[in-house]
Amino acid sequence: MSKPLRFFIAGIIQGSLPDTCHPQDYRVEIGGLLKKAFPGSEVFDPVQEYPDSIEYDDARASAAFFDLMDRAGRCDVLVAFVPEASMGTAIELWNAHHAGSLIVCVSGLTLNWVVRYCSDLVVDTIPALEKLIADGSLAAAVEAKLGDRRVADGAEEE
Repeated sequence: MSKPLRFFIAGIIQGSLPDTCHPQDYRVEIGGLLKKAFPGSEVFDPVQEYPDSIEYDDARASAAFFDLMDRAGRCDVLVAFVPEASMGTAIELWNAHHAGSLIVCVSGLTLNWVVRYCSDLVVDTIPALEKLIADGSLAAAVEAKLGDRRVADGAEEE
């Protein structure tokens, strides 16, 4: 039996807004879809782990930032919500891509090079992601990319 999948929900938080954050409702919606489709899997949400991070002092913010970038590189599947450019999300995508994770972008930015070249699958909306999950395409992509990489329960990881 394979270990549970480790999902990482990446996505715009502050973006280019100088003193506030974008709505984060998408995280609950994406997390719910993943938990339903892949029961027993870990679904990591940076906003749940680091709530109100825009208010952190420099030391705490730096520690949170580097922890998140590290975690993005250790997930099996990164699902990124990218309605507009996001520097933090771009780094998370790069780390996951570099580590060989499966990457799904929910974005209309289909000409953006980070979205195009770091993603395995791109859909333009959350309903399209839901369809990708419902029709088995996401599970098939996970198996195709990660099938040999996933380890049996209790075995040492690479």
